[in-house]
Amino acid sequence: MVKEGHNKVNDKKVQRIDLATHWQLMWWKFRKNRMAMIAAALLGIFLIISIFAEFIAPYAPGTRNTSYLQAPPMKVHLFDDKGKFHFQPFIYGWVNERDPVTLKLRSVVDTSKQIPLYFFHQGGSYKFWGLFKSNLHLFGVNEGMVNIFGTDQLGRDVFSRIMFATRVSLSVGAIGVFFVFIIGLMMGGIAGYFGGMADELIMRLMEFLRSIPTLPLWLALAAALPREWSALKVYMAVTIILASVGWTNLGRRVRSKLLSIREEDFVLSARLAGCSDARIILHHMLPSFMSYIIVDLTISFPYIILAETALSFLGLGLREPIVSWGVLLYSAQNIHSLAQIPWLLITGLFVVISVLAFNFMGDGLRDAADPLAK
Repeated sequence: MVKEGHNKVNDKKVQRIDLATHWQLMWWKFRKNRMAMIAAALLGIFLIISIFAEFIAPYAPGTRNTSYLQAPPMKVHLFDDKGKFHFQPFIYGWVNERDPVTLKLRSVVDTSKQIPLYFFHQGGSYKFWGLFKSNLHLFGVNEGMVNIFGTDQLGRDVFSRIMFATRVSLSVGAIGVFFVFIIGLMMGGIAGYFGGMADELIMRLMEFLRSIPTLPLWLALAAALPREWSALKVYMAVTIILASVGWTNLGRRVRSKLLSIREEDFVLSARLAGCSDARIILHHMLPSFMSYIIVDLTISFPYIILAETALSFLGLGLREPIVSWGVLLYSAQNIHSLAQIPWLLITGLFVVISVLAFNFMGDGLRDAADPLAK
């Protein structure tokens, strides 16, 4: 009886696999990868931050706390200095004192003053995605300002700036990947499907682009941007520059796949049915290995983010008033900042976590792309 019940369970499992689509098989295998699932959850958090940056950030990226310049992160407390528990989270107040040795003005915690921290707090007004006006924030205080990641040289809230920078950096990656997707599919599709002279020309172009050192090429193209351009023009130009030299990997992958399947029976059937070349490529050939394309795009995402961060860090990419991870790190590149304001490097943690998350999720998708492999 036990063996018979076991066989029934196995039969149901086999029947479930036989009836599942390719995407269902990919999802079942992907969710078995614990690190990939954790990475996907972290990227989901970054996505939420990008969408709701105005709500999550207590202040606008340019809002200054002039009485708390270059000050360390404020600690959120549930227990006071006497050990008493408080249901309402709070921060301590501070007073500015002059250092007797260096004569530098510094902020000192005042434990005699407790400032309650409120969630879903009504603070400064903003336009959510430029569509409708609101003043609701995830958290805030009624008195003074709360700076849980500290402030920079001008007294601007580092936490709020990182929230807005997350949106910009991830949007650069998303738009860059979109352009990589379009250019890679078009160039790789033409080379792999038609072959001949078109294949030769496109492959030589790929080899030329891949032979140029990436960072000097980015630096040269970014340095050519006019300094008088608006922030929006620079944003779009940097995104297009990163995509224009990043499509070669996807193009080579698409070409190799099309070369291997262009003589398959389903392609010949489509030709005999009178389908156009564009329809055969877009509706028959590319969908047959779309999962691999998604894996390639996922893996290329962090490279575009790192490229934008590197260019902005060197002062050749995005620049104020746009805030990105690279722009924030640009202000922390000198010895004074590292010594006096080390909390500016918190931005680097967001870069590292996002890149690792994309890599782990890409590895999980790479394994899931072939769901029947052991």
